[in-house]
Amino acid sequence: MSDLQPGEEAIVAQVLATGRIRHRLLEMGFIRGARLKVEKLAPMGDPMELVIKGYHLSLRREEGQCILVEGGGQ
Repeated sequence: MSDLQPGEEAIVAQVLATGRIRHRLLEMGFIRGARLKVEKLAPMGDPMELVIKGYHLSLRREEGQCILVEGGGQ
């Protein structure tokens, strides 16, 4: 997911993280089949602002690397 650019949408395929990070990501709505959209990136590219399940959140690219997505188009 960390390769997505602003305006791109994707669907969560799998969360690869473990432990507390996995639990946190699942609580934020990163479950299989959830649609997300990248709204914008910070000036240095990290963090990224996403919309998932109707709300905005910021996620570090490091955390985004733990999330596999399908799609990635406009």
